[in-house]
Order: sequence, then C-alpha cells, then structure tokens
Amino acid sequence: MRYLITLKVLSQPDGPPPAELMDAIFKLGQEATEAGVLLDNSGLAPSSQGARIVATGGRLAVTDGPFAEAKELISYALYQVKTKEEAVEWGSRFIRIHLDLWPGWEGEADVLRLYGPEDFAPPA
Repeated sequence: MRYLITLKVLSQPDGPPPAELMDAIFKLGQEATEAGVLLDNSGLAPSSQGARIVATGGRLAVTDGPFAEAKELISYALYQVKTKEEAVEWGSRFIRIHLDLWPGWEGEADVLRLYGPEDFAPPA
C-alpha cells in the first residue's frame, strides 16, 4: 500500500532549522530508502509561491497564495509499506526528530492512503 504523509508546521523558532535536524532528516530518508519503502519526498515552497483552484457554484476561481491557514504545508513523503501502522511509524519518527532537535517546533503530519488499481478491480 502507498501512503502519502504531509507535514504542516504549526509554529517554529525564527531562523533556519538546525544543522543537526537536517542531518537527522537526511539519515532517516536514507534508512527508509535502503529499506525500500520511501518512494519520493521533498520540501515544499511557501504557499505564497502557489495558487489555489476552487470549484463552487459551477465556476472555477484561482487565488494566489499565501493561504489564510495558520498551518503551512511544508513537505511530503510517499511510502510503499505493508500496513497503515508502518506508515504511521515512519511519520512519527520524522516528527520525533523535529521535536528532539528543534526546541519550540510544533507541527502535524497527515498519513493518507493512496488508491491503486487493486482498489478498482472489476467485480468477480
């Protein structure tokens, strides 16, 4: 099963992330890649560099960022794992290194299962 994990920051100290945090993120990514479970990951630019497309009332509206939410989406990772629990474990490890290595950082991760062709197989 594939899971997309998105990371949102709720609050963080001023300035860039500590070098130790960046090293730990790199090592965790290496571990997940070597385990064969990490398919893709990346940091995301601030929403001020993006746009939102909304469909309501039969019309499309495009609004440039930044978006009003207090929670800024900052990164994602795509995992191929056997269970939701395994995806939650990888996401929890990622959050934990932020807590341990960047005092004052707060955030949240969403663990979302992606559908695959097997989910839409024709009825038997």
